[in-house]
Amino acid sequence: MTLPPLTAYVHYPWCVRKCPYCDFNSHPLRDDSNYVAYTDALIADASLAAASTTIRPLRSIFFGGGTPSLCPPEQVQRLLAALEGLFGFDPAIEITLEANPGTVDETHFRGFRQAGVNRLSLGVQSFDDGMLAKLGRIHDGTRARTAIAAARKAGFDNLNIDLMHGLPGQTAAGAQQDIEQALEFNPEHLSWYELTLEPQTEFARHPPQLPDEDTLHAIDRTGSRLLREHGFRNYEISAWAQPHRRAQHNLNYWRYGDFIGLGAGAHAKTTTIDGAVRRQVRQRAPGRYLATAGSADSLTRDQTLSADDRIAEFLLNTLRLHEGFSPSQFRQRTGLELQRIASGIAEATGLGLLTQTPERLRPTAQGRRHLNRLLTCFAQV
Repeated sequence: MTLPPLTAYVHYPWCVRKCPYCDFNSHPLRDDSNYVAYTDALIADASLAAASTTIRPLRSIFFGGGTPSLCPPEQVQRLLAALEGLFGFDPAIEITLEANPGTVDETHFRGFRQAGVNRLSLGVQSFDDGMLAKLGRIHDGTRARTAIAAARKAGFDNLNIDLMHGLPGQTAAGAQQDIEQALEFNPEHLSWYELTLEPQTEFARHPPQLPDEDTLHAIDRTGSRLLREHGFRNYEISAWAQPHRRAQHNLNYWRYGDFIGLGAGAHAKTTTIDGAVRRQVRQRAPGRYLATAGSADSLTRDQTLSADDRIAEFLLNTLRLHEGFSPSQFRQRTGLELQRIASGIAEATGLGLLTQTPERLRPTAQGRRHLNRLLTCFAQV
């Protein structure tokens, strides 16, 4: 069996302040947040993962959070050296670090670049000071612009800018201004996604007034046109890239590849040599993770997926992509024949949500806009 590519996700659970829309496993930074001890735990965790995974060179590594840019660059370098020793690195490995514009300067960026990080993802969200205040961000528009310029000076030539739209009180003109300001820096990639009110967040408990549907449609229409005019291609629902600059780490998720997950609350998905798909989840609380990393007690979930689960996960990911998936990819990633989902394909194509050729199945524009409806076509397969 040909195993999927293998990547690594590393989670840092701390941030300066929890944003009201955030449902990630993040916690306000405390005086006892020890990055040396946390790196030790990550290295022990990586050793545990290596012992239970069919080793392949890592294609990409993604440092997410929380706010990974709070971690000293020398600790990032120490972890990368351990990962290379355990797994090996693909010659073209992509190593991404998320950064909050309010926590970094050019010196930090140079340190991360020297540590081996070669792609930066900046959580700008907006350049509008009023919008940033509503989102609870610790930076303003000026700080965002300064951080982007500093990243370029530090040598980052593969830059993603995170932008949100559909913000409280936002107009289509305001959303367009955010994109225009981002484009001034010629980023290689833009993650442009709509604000949603996630359960268990401050915004869910106290919902802000969001734009109506007409405004959201206008934002999507004008923003998409502007990005296309500047050479960006929308290869996934919320991801826009210049040619040959798609995010390889995220593509591996969406193509249902394998990934190890390191850090508090991190998830992993790996495939065994006989085709079984395994899911693991680490301890969520930072203190508990630090106490158990490297042992079986660090896992709160260790499960082999059923055939139905493999199908559901595969479709949830691949149908986000404009490219969709091929029949051979379905067989390789799930271990099943395409006939298993024939009734769902027939329903989705009949509704105009999916197109099928012998080579590939792709969501239509309508299918991408109504992904949940498309997925329900496969709920009973």
